Amino acid sequence: MLKLIFGLLLAALLMGQAMPPTADRQLAHDIYKEFIEIRSGYTTGATTPVAEAAAARLRAAGFADADIFIGGATPKKANLVVRYRGVGKAKPILLLAHTDVVEAKREDWTTDPFEFVEKDGYYYGRGTGDDKAQAAVWIANLIRYKREGFKPDRDIIVALTADEEGGGPYNGVEWLLKNHRDLIDAEYCLNEGGWGETRGGKRFSNDIQVAEKYVINFRLEVKNKGGHSSMPVPDNAIYHLAAALDKLSRFGFPLKTNDVTRTYFESLAKIEQSPIKDDLAKVSAGSPELLERIAAVSPGWNATLRTTCVATQIEGGHARNALPQLAAANVNCRVLPEDTVSYVKETLTKLIADDQVAILIEGEVNQGPASPLRPDVLKAINQVTDSLWPGVPAVPMMVMGATDGAYLRVAGIPTYGVQGFFFGEDDMRFHGRDERMPVKSFYEGQTFLYRLVKVLAGGE
Repeated sequence: MLKLIFGLLLAALLMGQAMPPTADRQLAHDIYKEFIEIRSGYTTGATTPVAEAAAARLRAAGFADADIFIGGATPKKANLVVRYRGVGKAKPILLLAHTDVVEAKREDWTTDPFEFVEKDGYYYGRGTGDDKAQAAVWIANLIRYKREGFKPDRDIIVALTADEEGGGPYNGVEWLLKNHRDLIDAEYCLNEGGWGETRGGKRFSNDIQVAEKYVINFRLEVKNKGGHSSMPVPDNAIYHLAAALDKLSRFGFPLKTNDVTRTYFESLAKIEQSPIKDDLAKVSAGSPELLERIAAVSPGWNATLRTTCVATQIEGGHARNALPQLAAANVNCRVLPEDTVSYVKETLTKLIADDQVAILIEGEVNQGPASPLRPDVLKAINQVTDSLWPGVPAVPMMVMGATDGAYLRVAGIPTYGVQGFFFGEDDMRFHGRDERMPVKSFYEGQTFLYRLVKVLAGGE
């Protein structure tokens, strides 16, 4: 009985430690709600109102206009950069979050995607997970540091940026690097891309993104003279394209590990409870059979161990009664950092083996290195994680998607994706219907990031 009582008291104490003070919790809530309800989709919205809303909060808290910058590639695609002044003992730390969101239609959701709704222990709304939670927390915590009179050893820079999801010419990080590098230049950056995972309602790991795949979009294109549909011939553009995509659907790039993914799987082996635990512990050996077993466990692990390419869009034909003069598809590749663009293109060319299928690279390709596994950064993340959630490890990982960290790493600013927001491993709704954030996780993440930045920034 005494053990039970002690356990309950300890749990209550830890819960209290993980929750921000009431006023700061309310501030984060209000900023979060305000950001979610601003429509900032790539094609139907704008990020400038989010930047302006954040700037208004900062000015009201006493931040000087000289320390607040708003600007971007177009009037609708503004970024916010704010600097919290330290004593200059070390180079600044950059805190990054993007304010644009993936498009969402009301008819697809059970709630209005641009209304901040609390229901059943979750906050619903487009961007609740990707990435307006972190944006709101950075601003709320910065205001808290100022109110508390925190004097860090280094400047703390918060950048809320445009068009991470849409990319293209309006990407805020790319624009800032090209036009105002001085505003965001830092020793390293904390960003999205890492998150906490729960299994069966229990926290499993607090993941740290130190590397990410890069993206290549290929256009597979077949052109043909066409003709009348009443006189079909084998040389059909759609058939050439279909054969190429069929080959792609049955192909897998080689399975392999790198420094980051080996560390990831070996860390998982220490906490995994399923029979795959022994295989994870032996991942450094890297035998093909072992890697095949690991990759078969989940699409996520498969994507962690290899470059992947998948057809995402298709077009073809110009009339119902005509042989097609054009058939084309977009193939989206998520590429391991160590695999080159030429290697991926050459592999697809050999696989398809059809000179009628042109393989063209669409848009720019941003290929960046992994961030170094810095002992000071990893130690701080582990310490703060353990202080809030004893026994939960912080696990370095390579994220399968892509973030703005790619631009920063190319520019020489190491970037670490870490948030402290915990999601169910089967309930990651980023980019999908009914995106949501557990209410408790939002506020615990607020505390986690508040403490982590204080540790990394130093000072008093």
